[in-house]
Amino acid sequence: MRRADPPAPGPMSLRTLLTPLVSSWLLSPQRQASARARAERRRQSRGLPHEVHYFHQVDDPYSALACQALAGLQARYDIRLLPHLVSPPADAAAPDRARLVDYSRRDAAALAVRHGLTFVDPGQQPKADAVGACGQALLVAMDQGRFAQVAPALAAGLWAAPADASVSFDSPGSASGVPTEGLAAADLTGVTGVNEITEVRDAAKDRALALAQALADGDALRERLGHYLGGTFFYGDEWYWGIDRLHHLERRLQDLGTARAGVAGPLAFAPDLETDLAPDAGAGNELDAGLPSGQRAGAAMAPLRLLLDEPAADQGGDPHHAIDASSSNINGNGSGSGAHIGRDSRAPAQPGSAPTIDFFFSLRSPYSAIVMPRVFALARAQNAPVRLRFVLPMVMRGLAVPTNKRRYISLDAAREARLHGLPFGRLNDPVGRPTERGLALIPWAHAQGRAEAYLLAFMRGVWSEGIDAGSDRGLRAIVLAAGLPWAEARDALTDEGWREIAERNRQALLNLGLWGVPSFHVAGTSAWGQDRLWQVREALVREKGMGEMLEFEGLQRQTRAQESQA
Repeated sequence: MRRADPPAPGPMSLRTLLTPLVSSWLLSPQRQASARARAERRRQSRGLPHEVHYFHQVDDPYSALACQALAGLQARYDIRLLPHLVSPPADAAAPDRARLVDYSRRDAAALAVRHGLTFVDPGQQPKADAVGACGQALLVAMDQGRFAQVAPALAAGLWAAPADASVSFDSPGSASGVPTEGLAAADLTGVTGVNEITEVRDAAKDRALALAQALADGDALRERLGHYLGGTFFYGDEWYWGIDRLHHLERRLQDLGTARAGVAGPLAFAPDLETDLAPDAGAGNELDAGLPSGQRAGAAMAPLRLLLDEPAADQGGDPHHAIDASSSNINGNGSGSGAHIGRDSRAPAQPGSAPTIDFFFSLRSPYSAIVMPRVFALARAQNAPVRLRFVLPMVMRGLAVPTNKRRYISLDAAREARLHGLPFGRLNDPVGRPTERGLALIPWAHAQGRAEAYLLAFMRGVWSEGIDAGSDRGLRAIVLAAGLPWAEARDALTDEGWREIAERNRQALLNLGLWGVPSFHVAGTSAWGQDRLWQVREALVREKGMGEMLEFEGLQRQTRAQESQA
């Protein structure tokens, strides 16, 4: 057990003092309402229709899903849709691009099944020439005002095309307007004359240049408006990513009176609120946004088994404690073959048992903060253990986060927190020393049987109460709110063993084909994002059903054995 002398707490900085005040306004529902009202006044003063910008990345699985909602949006609302083509996100916004690309396909396939959309993960990205041809066809569709009608078919053809075959797309102005066999980039079949060859090649070059210019224009507009991803919607100074956030846009459009006659509620992409339901009164008290953390800490709750990853030598050889590529839903090179591949082959369901939820989180992640109480509530409801897999924040691992990404994540996390009825917004960024101090106390709090109370107190303290966890005063308030003694906590701060645990957790996360938090792994299913808790719930329910089936089959075998002996 490594120990270090605790550094003397420094004086509170001006940034630490001002950040909670500024963030509490920037992330408040009042500021959001004010910004929306200002955007509406500006639209009316200019005499503009309700313009919804849509940014489409041709080889992005989430864009392949989002474009399938465009025609429905136009049918439901009196809007003017403005589509744009964009490039993949910059490296700074996609620090682990290979895993992002692979996971996006698997995740999109799972979303398609959930929402009744079309997308099948082919296991690899489409070829560059097919992506270019599809982009050129989409440009024609944009010129003809048929993007919403044509884009879904073009996307389906692109992702269905074999990666080793040449694929092209008819002009959307043709009879079909959908992908066909053959290539339209610079097809010289049957062309013999020099002039004809030159004309065909010049036309192909012009199409390529037009696509490049369209992408440059789309990228510039997306950057100027403040985002970095494809499959995104922008309306009235606010961003909405993919079908996961489309319900926020729809609610706003309905509030503005743009819904056509008979339209009520969102499209098929309603938010998942099932995990918001507290399974018992005790958990309900812990999640009550109206109680200060000190009052919440003493609330009685149903038992919840929390596990902490330890070195392999301390696990007694129990394979249930390990996560590696052989037991996850990926193969050894980090690529996946589906949303899940059944159960962990090394951990079969047992009658009456519940699989463990591996919960990967960061104390500096706002999405981790707003999903943590819901993870615990779900685990308690399903009687499932939770293994706490904390990792260092990306920025503390040398991965810079662009300004547009930081801003969108903060605003989106606040919007999602309000959706789930969770406090959020008066934050004090725990990057650096506050996070290290917070992580150092997790093993100690776990040993005291108070890990859940401590983690909830820490997250709420830094993300909704503006507490500076880098100071003794701030961390002491968090520790006491969790019902733990501060004197012992100060001693525990010298234990550096958490760093090894965090690194093992990071490696386990990468082995699952994931890289960001919050992420989850349970019963052979891996998922990333606070809005993917439904996948965790479905995996638990599926595994529980398999356990009940095994129990039933065991009883049948026992009955037959007794009958044969009679």
